[in-house]
Amino acid sequence: MDKNYKKEGKYSYYEAGEGTPIVILHGLMGGLSNFDGVAQYFPTKGYKVVIPDLPIYTQSILKTNVKSFAKYVKDFITFKGFDKVILLGNSLGGHIALYHTKLYPEKVAGLVITGSSGLYESAMGDSYPRRGDYEYIKKKAEDVFYDPKIATPELIDEVYATANDRIKLIKTLTIAKSAIRHNMAKDLPKMTVETCIIWGKNDSVTPPNVAEEFHTLLPNSTLYWIDKCGHAAMMEHPQEFNEVLEKWLTEKNL
Repeated sequence: MDKNYKKEGKYSYYEAGEGTPIVILHGLMGGLSNFDGVAQYFPTKGYKVVIPDLPIYTQSILKTNVKSFAKYVKDFITFKGFDKVILLGNSLGGHIALYHTKLYPEKVAGLVITGSSGLYESAMGDSYPRRGDYEYIKKKAEDVFYDPKIATPELIDEVYATANDRIKLIKTLTIAKSAIRHNMAKDLPKMTVETCIIWGKNDSVTPPNVAEEFHTLLPNSTLYWIDKCGHAAMMEHPQEFNEVLEKWLTEKNL
């Protein structure tokens, strides 16, 4: 990803391809590399893939919330000069994408959510995180996936380091509280943007009934399931994820 990684002003982001912009929002413990599969595939299909580094741990505590992150995304889209974008978010990134769409519907041509928070408050983990306990963190990281081997030692080390950084820990808990505060249930029926919901059938972080509730509440949504798949479908089944997303984009003429 390095050669397509850019820093401009206050923004750091990955960018590849030309065409309709797909702006991707990573989750709380996620990074840009979670979307390697999407980032390699869609630039070959006539899309510009853009993945900003979200300032999850770098903003002041007062700006560490879903609404501020949604505004950050809007400012980034304006900075890039995009008229309308397709927004794709996983986990907390899905929640930020939803909240952005609520605030700035004119900026969003289509919305894609996978394993998104926004309806289900323990999406951030009920007893998370216990500092200093590597085995506990390892188990938590593995539980995100249907196949625990997807949680590589590097990924576990990264989560462990975050859990043991006092400032990051405080911000993680601040974000978790913000996610509960910014529940989207009342907003979703008023959001008419075309929405693609791609969900792992075995997601234990945001269980399948959460996807069904999103589908019920969002007026123009299509729900797709990926089997033998946990909370991060684009990591666990990248090929299937890309095929489902491409099919939906084609059907919706986006």
